[in-house]
Amino acid sequence: MQALFGKTIGLLSGMLDYRAARHKVIVSNIANLDTPGFKPQDITFTASLAEAVSSPPAAPPLMMTNKNHLTPVSGKEVNFPIHQTGDKVEIDREMTNLAENNLMYNLTVELMSRKFKGIDTALRELK
Repeated sequence: MQALFGKTIGLLSGMLDYRAARHKVIVSNIANLDTPGFKPQDITFTASLAEAVSSPPAAPPLMMTNKNHLTPVSGKEVNFPIHQTGDKVEIDREMTNLAENNLMYNLTVELMSRKFKGIDTALRELK
């Protein structure tokens, strides 16, 4: 599997997880715009990256011991550190963050799609 996909699919998958988590936080900020005492939150990529790099390695990878086994899938839940970003929700800033996050999510999906198309092309050439 590693030879076919390399590290690209894993990295892009992690980015999609990050973008989805950030989307939830931004939408929560917008939904609580008029909630008294609510403080906006965000997830920063650099903090998430530093945590991912410094965390100890996970359990040993699953192995296929029979050719009929399905490929092991990691079902680990990803938690990103959320922090407060200010005293009050500013709708302009939140909408800008939402638009940027949406564009970056779409870019990541496009990159993943191109990776799969490249693999598909290579496999079709082998026929």
